[in-house]
Amino acid sequence: MIPSFIWQPGASAAAAPYVALGDSYSSGVGTRTYISDGTSCQRSVYAYPSLIASAKGYALNFRACSGAKVSNVTSSQLGALSTSTKYVTISVGGNDAGFTDVLTECALPAWASNCAGRVTTAQNYIKNTLPGSLSTLYASIKAKAPNAKVVAVGYPRLFNGEDCNALTWFSPDDESRLNATADLINSKISAAATAKGFTFVNPVSAFIGHAVCDSPEWLNGLSNPVTESYHPNRPGHSSGYTPLVSAKLIGAAVAVSAAVNARAAASADQLAAQQRTYAAKDARIKPERFVVPNLDSPAIRAAAERAGVDLTSRASIDRVDRQYAEAQAKAHPLP
Repeated sequence: MIPSFIWQPGASAAAAPYVALGDSYSSGVGTRTYISDGTSCQRSVYAYPSLIASAKGYALNFRACSGAKVSNVTSSQLGALSTSTKYVTISVGGNDAGFTDVLTECALPAWASNCAGRVTTAQNYIKNTLPGSLSTLYASIKAKAPNAKVVAVGYPRLFNGEDCNALTWFSPDDESRLNATADLINSKISAAATAKGFTFVNPVSAFIGHAVCDSPEWLNGLSNPVTESYHPNRPGHSSGYTPLVSAKLIGAAVAVSAAVNARAAASADQLAAQQRTYAAKDARIKPERFVVPNLDSPAIRAAAERAGVDLTSRASIDRVDRQYAEAQAKAHPLP
């Protein structure tokens, strides 16, 4: 039988069972340090579920996994819940809407992309399909963990209106559309969660001033390795998500001290051993990966030729990008 939780260092026999469900924004992608659990879930002891559990001595079952969609949470993660579960957190929906693919499209020069079109497709999914999926998922969580405090966690706005990365071409209009998409998905998560009696955490306000290209960043921009890109970094989890989520989950904001970080780091081996027991289920989940623009691909070369871009000249690439971005913004005005 797979255990429903794991004892954290210092936890008593009465440690409260806490199950962390969801996608990469809960697993900790972006923090650059992951437990060795035999999966591609990229679970980090510096993600907010681990930090909250370590601060409070909770018995954490860390099921959140990079790439998880609503269907993956349903099929691979809900088995960790039970009538004894006291706390549940969940972030999911971004992968269902194809947000990583949208980012990949919008990062291309405007003469080679259809950012507005891809954003519209994602927003239509969020409006028309995601609410029903979330409602069904949340009903299952409520049925399996009827005694738990459940917190649904939203997504921050990634951008501040500028692109400081040399290998991406997000225009201010692109960034506004992408930020509006984060607001839209948060509104749908909030409505679905509230309808089931759950609590919603909106991280948008807390992350203002800490977006990609801000100082300090709580959200990675284009990173090396690229898998770290466009996710909360360690400060994003410790200073952003942890106090927000804990305040709603337990009624008091957790402050992440050096001692909390140390306890979290010390839990790595135990968490890894626990999650290895789920490895077969987790293998069904495909991580979503941002793809760096490749201006040497045949498709991009063809687009450059159509647009009159000299790919040997960065000035030409950027000049035509600005022209196309301005034209697209006029053709597809923001609401």
